[in-house]
Amino acid sequence: MKALVTGGGGFLGGVIVRMLRERGDQVRSFSRGEHPALGVMGVEQFQGDLSDRNAVIKAASGCDLVFHVAARAGIWGSHHDFYQTNVVGTENVIAACRSNGIARLVYTSSPSVVFDGSDVDGADESLPYPDRYEAHYPATKALAEQLVLGANSPVLAVTALRPHLIWGPGDNHLVPRIVAKGRAGKLRRIGTRPNLVDTVYVDNAAKAHLLAADSLYPGSPAAGNCYFISNNEPLPLWEMVNRILATAGVPPVTRSIPPKLAYAAGCLCEGLWSLLQLSGEPPMTRFVAHELASAHWFNIDAARRDFGYKPEISIEEGLALLRQSFLAGQY
Repeated sequence: MKALVTGGGGFLGGVIVRMLRERGDQVRSFSRGEHPALGVMGVEQFQGDLSDRNAVIKAASGCDLVFHVAARAGIWGSHHDFYQTNVVGTENVIAACRSNGIARLVYTSSPSVVFDGSDVDGADESLPYPDRYEAHYPATKALAEQLVLGANSPVLAVTALRPHLIWGPGDNHLVPRIVAKGRAGKLRRIGTRPNLVDTVYVDNAAKAHLLAADSLYPGSPAAGNCYFISNNEPLPLWEMVNRILATAGVPPVTRSIPPKLAYAAGCLCEGLWSLLQLSGEPPMTRFVAHELASAHWFNIDAARRDFGYKPEISIEEGLALLRQSFLAGQY
């Protein structure tokens, strides 16, 4: 099999690439830059922007399967940038599959596409999209997910996976942000409730993608459907944060602020950053305030049933591996 992985040089994409190569598949990566580590693994690399349809079509030529992992993530930025990468880029990936006669497409979505700011306790995939979003990332990912699911057909089987809060060694987003803010003393608990939250170790998330791809064909149970992916070990959010901090030798977060105050601060920061065109991300946004103060964990029975997903690396095992990466100076 020859697979194209968009974002193959990224955190999740890189682990998907490694797993494909370990089992003997040919792999091609499409990303904005070149990644020496991919070259070492014998991965063919194409550089370009997802908003360039011709570049995406060229990268997909001769492939049997596409893992569309690349996306613009984050809590702040222009709507145009998020839309061009997440929506237009996904349209181009679908067009590339059709143009090249590719029969399988696995799309990396996010549980944030159904997050409305309230608690989510063990919900399944019947949870609807909200009427409004508080950030461009979930809004554009929701549009992209709907495009992908709508593209399912007798000649192109598609599925969308929603891995929740991916972490592990090599993480360039969640773990370093938590540790950097923890070291700087800038983390505060939002409220005092023990709100349960799902996470997923990166190898489990990557394995879910391979399992979904291997089970995917027109008319298969996974075709045209979306799936929550997690470690199936929901923990109180701040317990999980503190356990990640401990792997880096950072003291736990003990101070807290009321949820309403955090939300008000988010409104104020968003207004100031927009009005004054300040660089970087605001220290708080409405989306983050709601996310940190609410429960969000999900039922993964559908993924277990339709393509045999089960997490193989526990949170405890993953934290031990993360601790080793800090001790080895990888951060």
